[in-house]
Amino acid sequence: MDARVALLLTWTGLVLLTAELKWTDTSEIYTNTWAVQINGGPQEADRIAREHGFINQGNVFGDYYHFRHHAVERRALSGHKGMHIKLQKDSQVLWAEQQVVKKRKKRDVFEDPTDPDFPKQWYLNIGSSSYRHHAAWAQGYTGKGVVVTILDDGVEKDHPDLISNYDPEASYDVNDGDADPQPRYTQRNENRWHAVTCHSHTLFTAALVCGDPVCIVSSVNFAGVRMLDGEVTDVVEARSLSLNPQHIHIYSASWGPEDDGKSLDGPAKMAKEAFLQGITKGRSGLGSIFVWASGNGGREQDSCNCDGYTNSIYTLSISSTTESGNVPWYSEPCSSTLATTFSSGNPGEKQIVTTDLRQKCTDSHTGTSASAPLAAGIIALALEANMNLTWRDMQHLVVRTSLPGHLIAGDWKTNGVGRRVSHSYGYGLLDAGAMVVLAQNWTALGPQHQCVHTMLAESRDVGNKLVFSKSVDACWGRPEYVRSLEHVQARLTLSHNQRGKLAIHLISPLGTRSTLLFPRPNDYSSEGFNDWAFMSTHSWDEDPQGEWTLEIENMAPHERDYGVLSQFTLILWGTGPNVVNPSSPDFPRPSNNSCKTFDAQQICIECSPGFSLFLQGCVKLCPPGFTSGPQLLNLSLENWVDLSSVQACLPCNSACLTCSGTGATDCLSCPPHSHLVLTSCLHQNQVQRKSPLAPGFQGEKVESEATGQAADHTVLSCAFILAAFAGVFFLLQLRSGDASVAWRTKLPSTRICYKGIPTVWADEDTMVYGSDSDSEDVDRHGERTAFIKTQSSL
Repeated sequence: MDARVALLLTWTGLVLLTAELKWTDTSEIYTNTWAVQINGGPQEADRIAREHGFINQGNVFGDYYHFRHHAVERRALSGHKGMHIKLQKDSQVLWAEQQVVKKRKKRDVFEDPTDPDFPKQWYLNIGSSSYRHHAAWAQGYTGKGVVVTILDDGVEKDHPDLISNYDPEASYDVNDGDADPQPRYTQRNENRWHAVTCHSHTLFTAALVCGDPVCIVSSVNFAGVRMLDGEVTDVVEARSLSLNPQHIHIYSASWGPEDDGKSLDGPAKMAKEAFLQGITKGRSGLGSIFVWASGNGGREQDSCNCDGYTNSIYTLSISSTTESGNVPWYSEPCSSTLATTFSSGNPGEKQIVTTDLRQKCTDSHTGTSASAPLAAGIIALALEANMNLTWRDMQHLVVRTSLPGHLIAGDWKTNGVGRRVSHSYGYGLLDAGAMVVLAQNWTALGPQHQCVHTMLAESRDVGNKLVFSKSVDACWGRPEYVRSLEHVQARLTLSHNQRGKLAIHLISPLGTRSTLLFPRPNDYSSEGFNDWAFMSTHSWDEDPQGEWTLEIENMAPHERDYGVLSQFTLILWGTGPNVVNPSSPDFPRPSNNSCKTFDAQQICIECSPGFSLFLQGCVKLCPPGFTSGPQLLNLSLENWVDLSSVQACLPCNSACLTCSGTGATDCLSCPPHSHLVLTSCLHQNQVQRKSPLAPGFQGEKVESEATGQAADHTVLSCAFILAAFAGVFFLLQLRSGDASVAWRTKLPSTRICYKGIPTVWADEDTMVYGSDSDSEDVDRHGERTAFIKTQSSL
């Protein structure tokens, strides 16, 4: 009996201990530090800290400060309300928050090193499937003058392969609060995978220890921030993201929330502010460039749209592919991924070679942790080619030059502007050579526009599937009008008893279908999504005007499932029309003097003949980027007037700079990065991307000679065809009645081959050549057609 009681007590204790550990694991852990926003500057912050028993650990950025109180427990399961209330009562304190520990996961896949010897860096030597970095090197670009900082668990700055490029001004130890980011050494070497590997993989500096002097950016200045080797709080992240933004160009991060297939987490208040400060004020207003690893939760069927860092419009999210071009087992699909670099794959496939702790080397760097720093190195080449690129310019370069190439995935699709895009790879493998070429002559984009549309008027039950559609005008006629899309966000508040069952899709007016959320079988949470902004890059450069459709589907429905969509806000980010600056004297000034009809609010809705409606006024001539045309009147009037349409300034198609109509083939001129072909504008990468030439090959000369030959062939071919047609026509006119019967004999099938057509008229990749059976069908169409084709071919 005693044994049974003892066994029962032991079992009960184990159950309670397991429950407590599980509760502890899911609950927040509060630290003895506070983030405080104070009005009055550093002296006022010192005063407030002294009065309330805090230690001011310094300014984070702006008017935000970091306080610590030694009388408060360093780690607790509940916040300290007394100290918090004291801070909030001070009139100079604008905001205060006790810091909680964030769960942050390094994004590599741990495997023991397989070979102490340094193998060849295969990802730099795989021919046409590589990053085409040789094209950038050939132009002399090595990353000179560009500063890249890795936000991680430290950097071994005295490593022989890194010491010559180390930049102390871009380095810091946030965990210990000093200027030395040296990693912490332990017997288990738990910091080995990130402390040094991410740095060397970014640089590929001339290798003194780890192999041959092969490099992508041998001249770049690199640095490290030690911030993952301790408690990670909102302040720790904000300090790291905002370190010396006028000196650092590129921040690379290979970490984020746990890739467990159930977490929904992202930057908190101060980290969000750090991102915003970075893109608006960093690099003297050009914007800091944040490169982020997309995540390693593939085995757990995670989705990187549930990671608020890679899902941000401010980060350039990078995924991975294996040496054979397959999707790695750890890869997470999502619509926020922009591009891809190489990394590790399945067992037996090659991994990444880089430096390691204790001045050693490793050939086992893995996961998307390896991809992000590689991308940072390639971006550094493009930045050296044009140091005036903004953070948005860089994303445009990536979208326009990345190569789907040999990358294998089942979800490649063509979006509304003809680009191939995938949830696993974004727009494809980074192309260093093309990025450098495009960067050299890139004209900076106009200001970023944000258009917000409230889509949902009342809550909707999700059921097994909810489909909701609504048309938007993309804020047409207002200063925030978005003409060409970059990022699109669907901000949702959605309740569901098990959110992991849900799949969410967003369909653009041009038919591009983005999967905002893949089902996550491990996510049993009933918390749903509270104002979560799902982001997609798949509709880049599309015109956002028109009908958007949101689909929410329960992929494992049960009769007891329930869910309600209570908020849906569509946020469009992009560029406005290419119009003259409104402050310019050439900009037309809308006036009501020529208004013919007003609505109930005395807003002009129709202009007199000879004038067009523009910005709620009337203008004689529409500004550049607009064309005059009929617009349906969709405003209700108190005194109804039967008007089917009014004359208004309508925006040109997103492909055109100026136009004669609203269609894609009505262009009169093109934006800086496009070329006018007849009356259509083609993107620069559509008409300038050529096959790599052999070293020393005179590409421009050959191109001009080929163009001249093509023109000569075209003229001769046209003259010959016209002469043949005239001769045939003359013969047919002479013959009549029975004479024509003599020609009605079956002719052998003939294929007509036209040579010398200029390449701008056709794309070899999309051209489909007819088969023999096709030509036979054409020959049977009619005797005269066969006769004419035969004579022409002769």
